[in-house]
Amino acid sequence: MMVTDKTYKYTNRRERIIFLVKLIAYAGIVYFNLDHPAGYNKLTWLFKITNALSFFLGANLLISLGWLVVLSWYTRHHRSKPLERDNFVLGINRITSVLNTIFIILALMLFFGIDLLKFVTSITIVAAAIALLSKDYITNMINGLIIMFSDQLSLGDHVRIGEYKGKVLDITLINVVLQNEDDDIVIIPNSVVFTSIVLNQSKQNIKKLTIEFELDHKHPYTPELLEHRLQQSISEYERHYNPESFSLKTLEIKKDFVQFKVQLLMPVSNKETERLIRRALNTEIISIAEG
Repeated sequence: MMVTDKTYKYTNRRERIIFLVKLIAYAGIVYFNLDHPAGYNKLTWLFKITNALSFFLGANLLISLGWLVVLSWYTRHHRSKPLERDNFVLGINRITSVLNTIFIILALMLFFGIDLLKFVTSITIVAAAIALLSKDYITNMINGLIIMFSDQLSLGDHVRIGEYKGKVLDITLINVVLQNEDDDIVIIPNSVVFTSIVLNQSKQNIKKLTIEFELDHKHPYTPELLEHRLQQSISEYERHYNPESFSLKTLEIKKDFVQFKVQLLMPVSNKETERLIRRALNTEIISIAEG
């Protein structure tokens, strides 16, 4: 979840309050279990409920305490880093969710009277077989954790992963979620991200705008004149991009047409401004092609 520093402080304070409430509830359940053991002879269902709750709350308190300690230490040592784009916080939250899910399942098993020790022992061989069968899935999760705890990709980054490019909306244990220029959601498995060439434009603090197009040989424009005309078409946006970065490259010369690529750099990524610049360039390219 993306949060600002102010929101994160509020969330951290709220988590501390929730932790205290859970601690009081856990202490009350443990006291009730120790002080009223005889009552469970008649109300076995109540014993199952309190036993399962005490097991889950105990584990959850340890997880929450670890979460609070680790994040408090981390935020003290990384005050200058924006928490809403911090992969370490994202990774810790994912691991916490996984651990809580595991202990919820174990608590439910305890409620239904399943011996956890015997169950864990009996499924050891089965778990090994499952691990072999789902090794790709496990590898995907490991790759996800590596991505989360690295600084190569962060929430909000504008990236190109293989043939896909867009803004990183989320990084999960399974995949990376991108939003492309058409506002489509692209979901890329972590294993693909881990084995693909990744271009992260945000790490360079720039936005690279590129348009490729073709022109017939019948057009009288030289590359110099074509570049000048395209640059003039976006002159009103000069303050939004670096004029010195504007370039027109000849990619390929064919029998009937020439393939070009126009490229410029925007110091600050702005989706609306990028759309306007792209539209102005496309309009001028169409005008040249029709002329």
